[in-house]
Amino acid sequence: MQREIDSPDTIEYSFSLVKAIVFTEYGSPDHLQLKEVAKPAPKDDEVLINVHASSVNSWDWEFQRGTFVNRLLFGLLKPKATKRILGADVAGTIEAVGGKVTRFQPGDEVFGDLWDSWGGFAEYACARESALEPKPVNLTFAESAAIPQAGVLALQGLRNAGRIQPGQKVLINGAGGGVGTFAVQLAKLTGTEVTGVDNTHKLDVVRSVGADHVIDYTQEDFTRNGQRYDLILDCQGFRSMFDYKRALSPGGTYAMIGGAIPRMLQALFLGLWGSTTGRRKFRIVAEGPNKGLADLKALIEAGKVAPVIDKTYILRDTPEAFRYFGEGRHKGKVVITMES
Repeated sequence: MQREIDSPDTIEYSFSLVKAIVFTEYGSPDHLQLKEVAKPAPKDDEVLINVHASSVNSWDWEFQRGTFVNRLLFGLLKPKATKRILGADVAGTIEAVGGKVTRFQPGDEVFGDLWDSWGGFAEYACARESALEPKPVNLTFAESAAIPQAGVLALQGLRNAGRIQPGQKVLINGAGGGVGTFAVQLAKLTGTEVTGVDNTHKLDVVRSVGADHVIDYTQEDFTRNGQRYDLILDCQGFRSMFDYKRALSPGGTYAMIGGAIPRMLQALFLGLWGSTTGRRKFRIVAEGPNKGLADLKALIEAGKVAPVIDKTYILRDTPEAFRYFGEGRHKGKVVITMES
């Protein structure tokens, strides 16, 4: 096992080493390596989390692959030294707190999305207290780690971007993935008629979380079957916006969660056009992490929403988890636990 000290700031703590998945090159999951790194120390406004579980999101996979936008943000030729441990979603126990922290104390069980700092694929991570909420009392750490990023994106897409209303017809594209399985459950809570679209092998899980109708995209093109929807929540974002436009009701809304850059640009253009004409609306879900996480936690503790977990991997098998995720076979979430 290798030891890695990424910057002079960590040398002070090098006597205390912890395990983490580190990558220094973009591309294959083979570049993800289990190493020993300096145990992080929290700043005044941060907490130190003993991480019990994390989960894989599309952004982790895209960053590791080295997509264009991520290279611009986090290192053109190789990831920046401060961004070499992936993992935004975490669930764990607070071990220490900074001097300005007021919401939490050592021993508290928490979960959240560390979007601004990453570092969840490690035994310990630091985070601002604003990035965390108390862990749902009725879930394990592994189940809790499956929630923050995917669940919040689904909630924001339906409640804010889509402004969903009872009685509406909602279509969720990519309904069998991490965001999609949350979105189906949340949409059904509002009294809507939900259609879930995904690949053949994911349709059973789409039905199991409550979809009224399912469409196998390998057999049917929902943009050409004559149906119209008040809201399309798109967890894929790879088709032309003009295709989606055909499937929207007059005054309907298309909300994009992730996707290819050209499609995002199309959505922005059509969004500006729609705002001036009062016609169909095109929006990108980008409100930021953890906004709505407390509301989601309440729904989970009330038994109204639950995470769907496909597979769980231990930390050293994270490269295999990334390979599985990248194949697009996962139903719901892929979770990483810190067990060795």
